[in-house]
Amino acid sequence: MEEYLEGLNEAQQEAVTATEGVIRVIAGAGSGKTRALSSRFAFLVNEIGILPGNILCVTFTNKSAGEMRQRIHRLTGDQDTGYINTFHGFCVSVLQEDSHAVQYPKSFLVLDNSDIDAMLKIIYEERGLTLREMTFAKARDMIEILKLKERPDYYLDMITMSLDVLEQKYRSAATPKDIIFYGYLYQEKKCFGLDYNDLITFTLYIFDENPEIRRKWQERLEYIMIDEFQDIDGLQYRLMKVLCGHHRNLFVVGDPDQTIYTWRGADVRYLLNFDRDFPEVKTILMMDNYRSAPQILAAANSLIEKNGKRIAKELIPHCPDGPMVECHLAKTAAEEAAWIAEKIKKLQEEGVANRDITILYRAHYVTRTVEEGLLAKKIPYTIYSGVQFFGRAEIKDALSYLRMVAYQDDLSFLRIANVPRRNLGERRMRFLREYADAHGCTMYQALTDTVEEPVFQGTKARQFLSLVETYRQRVEERQISELLSAILNDSGYEEMLRTEGSQERLDNLAELKQSVYEYETTCGEESTLEHYLSHVALFSNSDTAESGDKVKLMTVHAAKGLEFDHVFLCGMNEGIFPSRKVRTLDGMEEERRLAFVAITRARQGLYLTEAAGSNLDGSPRYPSRFLLDIDQRLLAYTEPVPEGLIQETRTYLRLSDRELSMEEANICQPGQRIRHRIFGEGTVIEADMEKKAHLIRFDDLETPRRISFRVALEVL
Repeated sequence: MEEYLEGLNEAQQEAVTATEGVIRVIAGAGSGKTRALSSRFAFLVNEIGILPGNILCVTFTNKSAGEMRQRIHRLTGDQDTGYINTFHGFCVSVLQEDSHAVQYPKSFLVLDNSDIDAMLKIIYEERGLTLREMTFAKARDMIEILKLKERPDYYLDMITMSLDVLEQKYRSAATPKDIIFYGYLYQEKKCFGLDYNDLITFTLYIFDENPEIRRKWQERLEYIMIDEFQDIDGLQYRLMKVLCGHHRNLFVVGDPDQTIYTWRGADVRYLLNFDRDFPEVKTILMMDNYRSAPQILAAANSLIEKNGKRIAKELIPHCPDGPMVECHLAKTAAEEAAWIAEKIKKLQEEGVANRDITILYRAHYVTRTVEEGLLAKKIPYTIYSGVQFFGRAEIKDALSYLRMVAYQDDLSFLRIANVPRRNLGERRMRFLREYADAHGCTMYQALTDTVEEPVFQGTKARQFLSLVETYRQRVEERQISELLSAILNDSGYEEMLRTEGSQERLDNLAELKQSVYEYETTCGEESTLEHYLSHVALFSNSDTAESGDKVKLMTVHAAKGLEFDHVFLCGMNEGIFPSRKVRTLDGMEEERRLAFVAITRARQGLYLTEAAGSNLDGSPRYPSRFLLDIDQRLLAYTEPVPEGLIQETRTYLRLSDRELSMEEANICQPGQRIRHRIFGEGTVIEADMEKKAHLIRFDDLETPRRISFRVALEVL
């Protein structure tokens, strides 16, 4: 038994050996919870004699499930690692065994987003819907909201209705919302497909309706362990309660301070209030941190204690002292990137490998200036869960439009002649290529020569030529930044992204425009279109894509569960981190938890950076509130903080917090009857979180009005 407990502290040993009953482990970042979980599994199998097939161990990603299986295999030597899976993966196992209970075959399809989009395409074509009415991305979100919140009993239609009846419900639907929803349910049933939401709801239905099947699974799962319990949602919680209903051996581990998936349905209250459903629970605190230097932990503790909805606790360091947390307040984003690159160079000189350095950020668009800084210093890097800035599709498309104006080259032509769609498909492109080959010209020239041919009837070829020629003639008259903005607008490219609901891609384009503007302001007379395209080609080549020792770049969400020797957390500005999309005080607490997760990824060195200047919308940048949340004595500023900056920032934050609390208090739910002090009584149609306003149909007005959250409404 000693081998499973060797090297474990008292709290970890207790977690491993407390096998019976309900156990809740509050495990801080870097406290060794994964080791404790895998040791507990091995203890159950090797010491107590529990069969692996009678243990369910739930993780939240397929990757972590795979890693857990490997750990447990090494500890037990047994190829059978039981049910080590995600909730969705476990439900697939249940349905593969018992799908007959809902008249589904064992070979049912598990649908991904591309499958869903293919179904939506069929529905839109059949019922004459367009992307202007609702993009596929918004349709997917709407379907998920309907399934989870507005129509949680939807699965009854899928299970109890015949295919013909469900089709009739789809055909008779009148509103786009109902057409899409019932069309999707019909398409799902037609191909025996289930999406992620269905997997859990169908499993719960089978358990509710079939006591013998429920009992079978309850008896089979003698021990249940759930990792990352702070990320659990309502359906998963229900499933867990059902599964542990017989043996009552339930082990959950999580950290309320690392709840960062509320937008996905996670609810930290399930962990915080666990004892209400399980009054017999035994709680174990694992606060010993074996990852980070004391200086890093002190900053993390100081930050997270500003949150109200948490279990008060403090991580205890067990690593040697390290340097103080460095904080650099840059004058510009370019200077921020240059400082990061220079610091990495110094770390390299000290013998630190590139692979041990990671740059974290809140959103992908932040990487543009960082990448330029790394390239300038010839520091190799790789981007996780994302594509290098100048390699992103929308950036390459935008640059191809500029190249069309400057060069009319074939590569750019092939890339964007039909983006947005101009009905210039493969057949017509083949025609142009053959003409160009025969006449020794570019494909653009080929189109110019043949645009009147019958083959181009019914296309927008002439409009495309007109667009390029217009900007070719004006190229000398306009700044490159103006040219880029105008051509992306006139071509319909940005409208296409808006229609698709691709906000991240639009943010990237905004960042590209900012980079062009910065180029213009630093290059003086040399800022011609040709010069810029030559300049940017240095960034868009793939030299950095070679394998080897590289600095990692990733979002904070992507870094969850990982750790690195040296962490740079950049873009620490209001509107970037925390995100400008935060609308409530609860949302701000989640952003602070996200910052906490970022800080606790670092083992030896932590470097926080921000840049003055302007945000994408032109508003002035302030340092992030999270920098000010940390006890200033714990931060080593690289330069004296400009006089008045902290006070100015705190004033801005007070106003921002007041607005958040005011708006949160004033948000009404759709369907609520309200009274406006001027317009009188009405009904709330929707609460638009993006626009920060209610859409209200007032009794005495012919058309609805959008009323800002700032205005308090009397709820009737």
